[in-house]
Amino acid sequence: MMKLLVTGGLGFIGSNFVLHVLKNYDEHNVVNVDDEIIGSNHKSLVEVESSKKYKFVKGNITDHELMNKLITDCDAVINFAAESHVDRSISNAKPFIDSNIIGVFTILEILKNQKKRLIHISTDEVFGSLETESADENFRFNPSSPYSSSKASAELLINSYVTTYGIDAVITRCTNNYGPRQFLEKLIPKAIVLAASDIPIPVYNGGKGIRDWIFVDDHCNAIMKVLHQGKKGESYNISASNEMDVLTIVKKILSVMGKDMNNYKSSEDRPGHDYRYSLNSSKIRRELGWKPHVDFESGLKSTVDWYLQNKDWWKDVTDINTLNQIQWKS
Repeated sequence: MMKLLVTGGLGFIGSNFVLHVLKNYDEHNVVNVDDEIIGSNHKSLVEVESSKKYKFVKGNITDHELMNKLITDCDAVINFAAESHVDRSISNAKPFIDSNIIGVFTILEILKNQKKRLIHISTDEVFGSLETESADENFRFNPSSPYSSSKASAELLINSYVTTYGIDAVITRCTNNYGPRQFLEKLIPKAIVLAASDIPIPVYNGGKGIRDWIFVDDHCNAIMKVLHQGKKGESYNISASNEMDVLTIVKKILSVMGKDMNNYKSSEDRPGHDYRYSLNSSKIRRELGWKPHVDFESGLKSTVDWYLQNKDWWKDVTDINTLNQIQWKS
């Protein structure tokens, strides 16, 4: 039996990962530590709350005493916990420094004395805006926002602890995730909810920004591959080769929902907005035998269906009248 400590397991990717593990790995238990900040939702894991294989602990990853106790009692740490919204990092960077750097430092200090594996979930944004190339694992960092800078800093700190202290850590970077249980400040769920209410969807800079999209279950599967087969001190890029601009995504959502294809509006661009992210994921495909299984069209359709069928999940945490004023990480 393997006990996993999942940090930030009430968030989007974290909650989907917890469900993925408990549904597909009978020999794994999960302890989920989450501080219930913006983006956390207990409703995401209501179906496993009574499971003997799952335990929730409220807490912050900067709490050394708590994290030491939890890490001592587990076999591996999967670190999803992070402040992740670019626009909020521009407005106030401190929570991002606290969570994304100090939180990681806290975990690393504990792991100096414990032989436990750390899987750290990073982001494609550490490489900054790209023109035509796709970043592989050796591409230079060029972060544009306080958020992406904090994630790049965490990666450098982790690598130093691998080299200096010999801890067993592996880093993953993924492109834009989509799927069920994503907080509505993000592009796809926000567009779905606004379209359902026939409210124009705001898009940055004419929707020209390009992102690579991956269904969250494919990402979760990749993380498990890295947990069991990834090499100490390595990093692995995860992508599904679904590069599309934001306006194309918005129009695909409107089409799937049978809505007016022009139900969107231009929105003022944010400072330091990256034009394009792209990852080369040949390493994880070649070395660990991973590949995505969900094509974008079917993944988007299932995502739209989930939000329309699960209004109770989001209606209590989102004011539909102000949602279109909220900017999001696209």
